[in-house]
Amino acid sequence: MSAVRLLVLGAVRRRGRAHGYQVRADLESWGAHEWSSAASGSVYHALKAMTGQGLLLLHETTPSAAGGPPRMEYELTGEGERAYLALLREALADRDPRLDLLAAAVGLIDDLPRAEAVGLLRRRAEAMDEWRAGIAAHLPPDADLDAWGPIGEVVGLWLHTADSRARWTRRLIRRLEDGAFRMADDGP
Repeated sequence: MSAVRLLVLGAVRRRGRAHGYQVRADLESWGAHEWSSAASGSVYHALKAMTGQGLLLLHETTPSAAGGPPRMEYELTGEGERAYLALLREALADRDPRLDLLAAAVGLIDDLPRAEAVGLLRRRAEAMDEWRAGIAAHLPPDADLDAWGPIGEVVGLWLHTADSRARWTRRLIRRLEDGAFRMADDGP
């Protein structure tokens, strides 16, 4: 799964119809070019590829005011809508997506109903707990990770990662349950 794919579909969906420059500008305004591979070339490549896959519908519009060629506008197809929501849901529920993918999903989380987003995040937190328990189950009761040298540091990193990601996820769940963000089912 690609963060660029999720971001581009999400940006087009939020506009209804958008040309490549608008999509790129939206992603830049979100800072996505800093924390993902959503650079100019990858955005245009994704638009073209997803059009070929039937996820986006291409509309040729009037020539640009600057006298250049006609702008191409993109719109999600029904299949594109389904693919977008599937990518979003998978990234939110996954135990360990790449950080750019998780960031993209959290940035677009308000496209889901509140209860669904909370449910997906609960699955993620439970998966983190299971991962941590699996790591801990393989440790002897008297394990001194400091005495294990570099391997102890690796195990410590895994435990810390599981703990911090579960904590962060539960904090986001609490915020959503307390009404943070305007979600898809909150109405106008």
